[in-house]
Amino acid sequence: MRRLAEEYPGNAKELCALNHENPYQLLVATILSAQSTDETVNKITPAFFKRYPTPVDLARANPDEVEEVIHASGFFRSKTKSLIGMGRALEERFGGEVPPDLDDLDSLPGVGRKTGNVVRSVAFGLPGLPVDTHVMRLVRRLKLTNETDPVKIELDLNGIVEPEERGALSLRLILHGRRVCKARKPQCDVCALNDICPSAFRV
Repeated sequence: MRRLAEEYPGNAKELCALNHENPYQLLVATILSAQSTDETVNKITPAFFKRYPTPVDLARANPDEVEEVIHASGFFRSKTKSLIGMGRALEERFGGEVPPDLDDLDSLPGVGRKTGNVVRSVAFGLPGLPVDTHVMRLVRRLKLTNETDPVKIELDLNGIVEPEERGALSLRLILHGRRVCKARKPQCDVCALNDICPSAFRV
């Protein structure tokens, strides 16, 4: 954790690549980021938030118009359904505000545990350890867990990572997975963890 913090300094909010100004915007951006890139999402969201600045605006949106705005993110029909459903749930059940509780977040359309943990750790500064494909790959290579289920991996990591460090660690693992510890050709020769990683030079 110390070495990754040196490689990728900053807190969870600073490390997050999705542009946002509040929990609602981060929630939308994270939903849009599924099967897409952060760069693509950051190109879409300015126009999206200009048209739908609040969950209430989104709840009352025309699906065809939402699809048009988010088309470039891919899977735009299912994402539109999730986004409008999420906006309606926030309006009807949470007074138009994004809740910080993980179970509440998990209950929203289009929001699973991973997205909920992103919003908790980045937007609210609360404990949350999102487990995506990069995190799964790296912690298994580092032998920090033998689990393959994301929830079980999260719980394993929660047992060894201080609550206030969880969000930043997840984002650092994601950055390291994208830049160095890649799925097919990990660059072990330039990895800051190569002397303590059980999988170094063996993948």
